Amino acid sequence: MTSTSGNNLTIIHVTPSYKPAFIYGGPTQSVSRLCEVLSNSYTFKNSGIANNTNIQVLTTTANGKTELLVMPNKPMVVDGVNVIYFNRWTKDHSHFSPALLLNLLKIIRQTKKTHEATIIHIHAWWNLVSLLSCLIAKWYNMPIVVSPRGMLTPNTLSGGRLAAKKIIHFLFGRKLLTHCTIHATSKKEKDEILGFDPYYNVNIIPNIIHLSQGSDPILTRTENTASVFSLFFISRINPVKGLELLFNGLALLKFEWTLSIAGTGDMVYINSLKDIAIQLNISHRITWLGHLDNPDKFSALSTHDLTILTSKSESFANVILESLSVGTPVLVSDQVGLSDYIKDNQIGYVCTLDPKDVSKQIDFAYQDIIHRQEIRRKAPNLIQSDFNDQVLGEQYLKIYKSALKNQHIIALDES
Repeated sequence: MTSTSGNNLTIIHVTPSYKPAFIYGGPTQSVSRLCEVLSNSYTFKNSGIANNTNIQVLTTTANGKTELLVMPNKPMVVDGVNVIYFNRWTKDHSHFSPALLLNLLKIIRQTKKTHEATIIHIHAWWNLVSLLSCLIAKWYNMPIVVSPRGMLTPNTLSGGRLAAKKIIHFLFGRKLLTHCTIHATSKKEKDEILGFDPYYNVNIIPNIIHLSQGSDPILTRTENTASVFSLFFISRINPVKGLELLFNGLALLKFEWTLSIAGTGDMVYINSLKDIAIQLNISHRITWLGHLDNPDKFSALSTHDLTILTSKSESFANVILESLSVGTPVLVSDQVGLSDYIKDNQIGYVCTLDPKDVSKQIDFAYQDIIHRQEIRRKAPNLIQSDFNDQVLGEQYLKIYKSALKNQHIIALDES
């Protein structure tokens, strides 16, 4: 396929989970939004490629410990995207699905016969859907793009499955990735990926996410000057998100505040957080909202004074852009991929992973009323401009074009 050709480009997105499996948080939102944008009728003029893309999603019925109520093995259209869900044999994060792998194998063999321009775009890592799909695609010398979705960081090589991950990585995972175009969502994620191997081919493109539009009525809210400072957390409730750190920081504050927590997670862990809040004598200030869908999410974001994400490791952080798209300032840890963007554009606050610094930055934001008013005015337009669907969609098409070109060169070298 050439840059001016009208030929079709088929992109097979392989992902262990897909909407409506929002229990997996940001990755589900990001993958589905990317597929929706690429399936749309845009013409990406700047990339030199007419958007004659055929998008196909191969995924599983995974929905946490349960399964999505969908018809498996049958093509369906989900918000304009062609999707096939396959049953998985395992109900954990391995997501083993022989039916998905066999279907991918069938598609690849067909494209080899017809010589169709086809990209295999694999999302996530450290699961059997992603790893085995990558292995199959590599066996047939297909161009591969891998979006690790935060799964190639030092933080992922920790915990109970550390030994298994290291064995997988050094036996075949590391070599597989050398043949792939790797997509990172931020400079922080790119640096972490290159920490595994400095010779990986890594390209940075931000996530495409659904943003509240600047004309929405909820953006008419003005900055709160009341004595009670309203804080908001929305994400998967998981140890990596740093809620214990946040709680300890909040306990040091000397002014009136409230915290609303939106999201789901393991109930044992959530109950442990509630116990910590009781021990710190802050439980009466915290409201647990559970999962929020659009537009409830944007409405909730807009009605708070500050959105907080003190993650221990975060490659991107969709919720930060969602918050800023409705004008609500943010506080993030310096381990969040978007922290540099926030500092550079002065649209929020950045803290370390020290509870005292968390407390200090919240206190500073509380008193920084004029700046918060300015953020509320300028942030929505800035986010809509910098993270525009069509602009980012063009960048993804350029990665696909590059992956096709690179694979052609490799094939010539090997012949």
